[in-house]
This record gives sequence, C-alpha cells and structure tokens, in this order.
Amino acid sequence: MKKFDWTKFSRKIAVKSDLKTMYTAWMKAAEIEKWFLYNADYFDEDHNGVDKNNYVQKGDTYEWTWFLWEGVEKGLITAANGVDKIQFTFAGECTVDIILSSVEGFTMVELIQDHIPTDDESKVNIRLGCHTGRSFYLVNLKSVYEGELDLRNKDVDMGGMTNS
Repeated sequence: MKKFDWTKFSRKIAVKSDLKTMYTAWMKAAEIEKWFLYNADYFDEDHNGVDKNNYVQKGDTYEWTWFLWEGVEKGLITAANGVDKIQFTFAGECTVDIILSSVEGFTMVELIQDHIPTDDESKVNIRLGCHTGRSFYLVNLKSVYEGELDLRNKDVDMGGMTNS
C-alpha cells in the first residue's frame, strides 16, 4: 500500500447529455437535489440565500444534506466558469474539481477530489468513504439525466444501504 495515494482520487463517467445540462446539474440547487442531495442551500457573499433555480457563483457558500445522513456539509464554491469547470471545498480543506467535456454525443464528467488529509480518520471517511459515495452519485447522475430514475434510498425505515 506504499504507492496508494491517500491524498486524492478521481472518478469519471460519460452522460448522454449536453454540456449545459450537466453544468446546470451541479450549479443549481434545484438540479443537484434531483440526483445528489436531499437539500442544497447556497448563500452569496452577502450571506443572502440563492434561489434554488439560479446558478451559484464563485464565492458562494453552501450547506448540503443527504438522505439518511444527519450531518451538514459546509463549503465554498471556489471556481465556476459558467461552462465546464467547477471547484468547491469539501470536508474541510479538500477541493473537488468537476471538469466537463463533450465527447461524441456525451458529456464526460470528471471529478477530482484532492488535498485529503492523511490521518487515519480522513483516510477512512474522506478518501475511502468519498470515493465510494462519489462513485454511486455519479452513476445516479447518469441514471437521472438519461432515464429519469433516481437510484437513491430515501426510506428511513430501511436505513443505510449501497444506495443511501
């Protein structure tokens, strides 16, 4: 395991969709709630709430919650070019880059999460946990935008599963 990189990972998926739709899927609260989050609240630099149907911008902050998870993740949108590149902080000092590109009728969605701390808790919860979670949610992004099927478990009586 000496060559295993605990500080970053990347995931990639091709979605049969156009670039604008995929950018919107990440950058409007109403859209990101369709495939990723239970609730997404964004605030501008003056701490005013951003309407769920408006694009978030560089400098906006977020508060995210998921189905069947008690915590609230808070972070900052550090890049948003309006077309194909997004970056936000996550789990403290980590950064997540979303890079979109058009490839033969698909939008390639590449996610890179880096600056992951190397203490044991971060290795388990951020490096391994986020890798697993991001993998599922990228598949759900594809499912929702290609077939309108949300794969998330939202039933509290069933508890945590692969699709929670």
